[in-house]
Amino acid sequence: MSKTTRATQTLDRLKIAYTTVSYDYDPNADRIGLQAAEAIGEEPQRVLKTLMAELDGRPVCVVVPSDHEVSMKKLATALGGKSAHMMKPADAERITGYHVGGISPLGQKKLVPTAIEITALDEPYIFVNGGQRGLQIRLVPADAKEALKAIAAPLIV
Repeated sequence: MSKTTRATQTLDRLKIAYTTVSYDYDPNADRIGLQAAEAIGEEPQRVLKTLMAELDGRPVCVVVPSDHEVSMKKLATALGGKSAHMMKPADAERITGYHVGGISPLGQKKLVPTAIEITALDEPYIFVNGGQRGLQIRLVPADAKEALKAIAAPLIV
């Protein structure tokens, strides 16, 4: 497995420190983020899942702890919209350039507004998907927020 992806290239370009962790991706897992957390031996609140949604018809990215669900109402409020819903997987793949299960918030094909769960910023470090199935990136939460140009807000149910 290559540990160089558009996500790691983005961090390299921004000169943001990170490490990568590979794990055995389970395509049959009910909850991919939780499976990743278990596989790398980390607390689920530190392993963030990347979800793509539509806000008033526009694509947005939302990054939340793998053990929580996104509140669409809170997401809409955070990004200044009226209505949000999850994006279809095929649309998420087309917009990000990544495959479901390997969607990183970093290095997506199209730059979209991004929101990160505010409680994630309290962690000493977090993991986000590295841009391919079975690859996680460990970095400082404030660096992730900066790299993503993300809005930090309460987003979880």
